[in-house]
Amino acid sequence: MTGGRPGSVLVIGEALIDLVPVAGDGEVRTAQFGGAPANVAVGLARLGTRTVLAGGLGGDGFARTVEERLTAAGVDLTACARSGLPTALAVADPGTAGTGYHFHLQDTATFRLPDLSARASRFGAVYAGGLAAVVEPAATVVRATARAAASGSLLVVDPNVRRDRTLGPGNGSAALRELCGLAHVVKASDEDLEHLWPGVGPEETCRRLAAGGRLVVLTRGARGSTAYTATAPPVSVPAVPVEVVNTIGAGDAFAAGLLSRMGALGSFSANPAPETLRDMLAFAAEAAASVCARAGTEPSVPAGA
Repeated sequence: MTGGRPGSVLVIGEALIDLVPVAGDGEVRTAQFGGAPANVAVGLARLGTRTVLAGGLGGDGFARTVEERLTAAGVDLTACARSGLPTALAVADPGTAGTGYHFHLQDTATFRLPDLSARASRFGAVYAGGLAAVVEPAATVVRATARAAASGSLLVVDPNVRRDRTLGPGNGSAALRELCGLAHVVKASDEDLEHLWPGVGPEETCRRLAAGGRLVVLTRGARGSTAYTATAPPVSVPAVPVEVVNTIGAGDAFAAGLLSRMGALGSFSANPAPETLRDMLAFAAEAAASVCARAGTEPSVPAGA
């Protein structure tokens, strides 16, 4: 399925601030641009894809930092909602098992999203995921936009599950499962799927989702990625070897690389040919590796792209 502007992507969701420990002094934190949808929007723009963000921007100093970062990358912010409320914060807590977060989300501008459901079909693809998919009032807007995109564009969902979200029991998982059911393309990690469909192996969940006509891309960090479709055998691509400096934003860079390559190849589609799919996964893996190799969350254009 394609929309009216096959080269453009609408990203709906949060742009916030991560408070990340400073290397060498874990008691001091630095403010860093963040939010999975915002990272994807920046990644898409940096990779050359026309990108519109439907987010919420506040009136504090953090909001100016967020806006400057998005604008510098080339993201179109004309659709964003604006208010004088503060920007949401995510306090990072890196550990041996990955990075955990504690969120300060309520009464912020970040989750006052514009309703662009009536315009969803004007875009080649619509990306949804992140905290906005489960935190109100944003979640209601995300669902409405996703339903519109499901019938008039290519809906891409990255559930981006965090076990440490400040959510009511079960509500977040149900909302994310609903979005995956609406999607034409689901990009998810093995941990995402284990959390959303407990007791079922990630590969089996991928096969079940793909049987409904979806393209499902399973990421496994250093073990690479595998794509599932309803009509062809799975396609796997290894991760790009790299000396890891940072993992924050790597999954978002992969999603941006996947979508960017899809658009560059001429059509946003949930049914690419196997060789086209392999090319897309390889490009996405390069984008993710470029983030892992240095500090920051912005991918660089893969060599030879």
